Formats: sequence, C-alpha cells, structure tokens
Amino acid sequence: MSDEDDLEDSEPDQDDSEKEEDEKETEEGEDYRKEGEEFPEEWLPTPLTEDMMKEGLSLLCKTGNGLAHAYVKLEVKERDLTDIYLLRSYIHLRYVDISENHLTDLSPLNYLTHLLWLKADGNRLRSAQMNELPYLQIASFAYNQITDTEGISHPRLETLNLKGNSIHMVTGLDPEKLISLHTVELRGNQLESTLGINLPKLKNLYLRLKEEKEQEPEPQRDLEPEQSLI
Repeated sequence: MSDEDDLEDSEPDQDDSEKEEDEKETEEGEDYRKEGEEFPEEWLPTPLTEDMMKEGLSLLCKTGNGLAHAYVKLEVKERDLTDIYLLRSYIHLRYVDISENHLTDLSPLNYLTHLLWLKADGNRLRSAQMNELPYLQIASFAYNQITDTEGISHPRLETLNLKGNSIHMVTGLDPEKLISLHTVELRGNQLESTLGINLPKLKNLYLRLKEEKEQEPEPQRDLEPEQSLI
C-alpha cells in the first residue's frame, strides 16, 4: 500500500484557533443544510453507474499479485447518489470520495478490503457502521445524521471524523480493536460527556460538550434607560 501520498488531507487544521474552527464548522454545516433544503425529503433514486465510474476513476496501480493493474482511486462526489451497490465489484479501490450525495447505506464498501481512505461527508447516513476493513486508515463521516459510534472497528484506523452529526453518547469504540486511532473529531454533535472515549493511542480529540454550549454567556445587549440593570 504505497499510494498514501496521493490521498487528500481530511484532518482538521490543528494550527487554527478554536474560534476559527467553530466559525468554519458553522459555515460548513450551514452549507450542507442549505443544499439539503433545495430538494424534497424523498430523493429520486440515483444509483452509481458504469459511466460515473469511468469519469471518477484514477490512479492506476499494480494489484496485490503485481501481475495486473487497476484504478485504485474514485471520486464521485456531488452526484445526487442514493445507491453505490456497483462498488461491490471494484474490490481494488483504496481511496474513495462519495461525499455530498444522498447516501443512507454504506454496506457495499464492506467488499473493498483494500480501502485506505474514505470520505463520506454530507450524506444522509444514520450510522458509520461497516465490516472491519483491515487497511482503512482515514475515515470521514462529517455532516451526516449519525446518532452513535457503533460498528467502527478498523484495526489500522488512525483518523476518524464525525463532525456535525447527532451523536449524544460515544459507545462501541473498542480500545482493543482501535489500536491505531490517534485523532477523533466530534465537534458539532450533542455530546453530554466524554464517557466511552478510552483509546490507547489517542493524541488529538476535538469536541465540545452540550453542557459547555449551554453554559456559554449570552452577549449583553445595549439596554434602554428604563431597562437598566441598576
């Protein structure tokens, strides 16, 4: 797996201030919401097609036995996709960007056992659950409708982005399986505590608890004379 130099950086900018990150988070979340408001709640079925695959495939590499070649990178973002069943046949894919579609099911990705990098931001996912993928290192599910952290057990996963979802509690992150996970992004959720986050290699954790948001003081307004606090 020597093609990691080709993957795009999906990790948050750790040099930005917290204020700048929060402003960026708000802007990105609003962009996804605005995009969703332009369409009805029920999407017209739009499956991934062979023509879309031809347009989105790139990065020709040798396969495992070294005797054949296959395209290992796919970008099919902003295609209004509701179905990626066709991916079951593309078992050599290592880098997949299916962001900004209308996907609710990631099960076809279970067949991509060579997957290194996944970006599924801005869909309609309610879960990030997939089968254990032995080589997956970076996974981003930002700005979906995910409510829990169950079913994430990829042993080589290093970076996990769940920003801008609807997670109230972290459960299912097994420290005995997630032995490589060092960066977790959970801002923009409804987290009430840090219980369930017990990872042996964790170095970077980004989150804001619901309680902290509620306790933030409101900016003081200019009062009319009759409204004086004195």
